Amino acid sequence: MKKVLLSLFVAIAVAIPCTAATTYNAASKVQEVGEKLLTKSGIPITNVKFTVVSDTPNNSEFISTKVVNVSSAELAFAGNDNETAAVVAGELGHIIFGHASKNKVMNMLQSTTNTNITTSATVQTFASNYQTTKEDKEADLVAVNLMVAAGYNPLAAIVVYTKQTGTYWDTIVGRPANAEKALNIYDYIEYVYPDKLKVGYGCNEYKNFLTYAQSATETRNANKKLVKKHDKTYKKAQKTIADKIAKFKIRGGISGWDAVYGLLNTAQ
Repeated sequence: MKKVLLSLFVAIAVAIPCTAATTYNAASKVQEVGEKLLTKSGIPITNVKFTVVSDTPNNSEFISTKVVNVSSAELAFAGNDNETAAVVAGELGHIIFGHASKNKVMNMLQSTTNTNITTSATVQTFASNYQTTKEDKEADLVAVNLMVAAGYNPLAAIVVYTKQTGTYWDTIVGRPANAEKALNIYDYIEYVYPDKLKVGYGCNEYKNFLTYAQSATETRNANKKLVKKHDKTYKKAQKTIADKIAKFKIRGGISGWDAVYGLLNTAQ
């Protein structure tokens, strides 16, 4: 009987989900974590305020306000500082890439052109979703670099994504929530920071994702063309991310798109 109880205890102890501890308050840590992400990466911005918002974060005015808005919905999945860092670093990733300013520049240029081209609502929705996913992936890879520099475990970014509720289709095909974004992070870490994979992340969400990732990796490795494409993609990503962060530092916390938007705004 004792052996049975001991086995049951061990099984429960091993199957620990990465759910947020009731004593952990992610919202109260965003300022501390955010400052560490910036300073450890050598980004020369002072007096930055990190705030938690209930709606979709809008950081389009960061250059003038020095405020980084972080989603309370995303923070709800953060159960420790590593996972809080993943959420905050993701927002910094969007700022470093200048996604909000890029969209403002595109809107500004569209408004000044005379065109009657129209597209269906379906096409517009598809294009918008594609652009959002692309920008999230770019921001996620910046987040990995910032987290590593600050001493956080970058695998936490995968855990925060896969903790979320997946679609019915995810369940049917047997993949974790946000599998595409999570796998993008995993592949980047594998290529740029392989030692971080050896550290691992001790919870069920990551272990379940790892099963999915290893299957995807095996499928890719069986195809030389896919391997070549994979290596080319992440070699380019490594250079691009390092370049974006370096230039953001040099400009004193301004992305290239921020600079372009400022020039166009001044010229009006």
